[in-house]
Amino acid sequence: MLSYRHAFHAGNHADVLKHYIQTQILSYFNQKDKSYWYIDTHSGAGVYSLTEGYATKNAEFESGIARLWERDDLPESIAEYVDVVKALNPDGKLTLYPGSPYVADQLLRPTDRLRLFELHSSDSKILKENFAEAGRRVAVIAGDGFTGIKAVLPPPPRRGVTLIDPPYEDKNDYDYVIDMLHEALSRFATGTYAVWYPQLQRAESKQLPEELKKLGVNSWLHVALSVQSPSKDGFGMHGSGMFILNPPWTLAKTLRETMPYLVKILGQDKGAKYVLEEKTA
Repeated sequence: MLSYRHAFHAGNHADVLKHYIQTQILSYFNQKDKSYWYIDTHSGAGVYSLTEGYATKNAEFESGIARLWERDDLPESIAEYVDVVKALNPDGKLTLYPGSPYVADQLLRPTDRLRLFELHSSDSKILKENFAEAGRRVAVIAGDGFTGIKAVLPPPPRRGVTLIDPPYEDKNDYDYVIDMLHEALSRFATGTYAVWYPQLQRAESKQLPEELKKLGVNSWLHVALSVQSPSKDGFGMHGSGMFILNPPWTLAKTLRETMPYLVKILGQDKGAKYVLEEKTA
């Protein structure tokens, strides 16, 4: 289904969680001199306007990144993420929000490589335009990341981070994630894979973390942020989660320190909470 446009949700609470964790993973990878590849299976357009177009319809960013924008008490690791957003808004006004490809581009080094998949024809065109001057360091592939990822695994440096965040409009996406990871792990078992998913009142959403635990990796981390109680009518997203296979060993400690802060700042009612669980080798 190609109707999904991430611009409607740019900068919301789910983006905050996803991109905050993304910055922590990439910063960890940057600690070693050896280069690595960043692979994005569902890249979107790369950058989103918060003052015109889709994002203004529900202004979801107002209950997401906007709540962090001018705070002076940000934990250091969350401030690192907010600084990436601020780099896109040098005048200090929150008018643009970076998608995961832009976040990665800001953090990766000249020797690292980005491989960005996007199936939606309009978004893939914009994505190519946004990275038109990036040279060979960045490759934008107008195609399905679920199947296309096979062509880029294992990455030549044998170090890599893959972000997997489909829209899940099609409930089959949940199965596609599992199938893709089986294939990916068979090709590149030591890679770091970060799966984003929405918290919805549907069985597939609730079951996904448990299915990911069954993949058999020695180390994983699961974090979920609920910003409100599930709606009584059963519709809508009340939170989101990230499941990381082969995560940085420092990530769990960082999240234990910062997730209570995100619950406090982004929480919308008494149902706000977080979950953090891990398996270590």
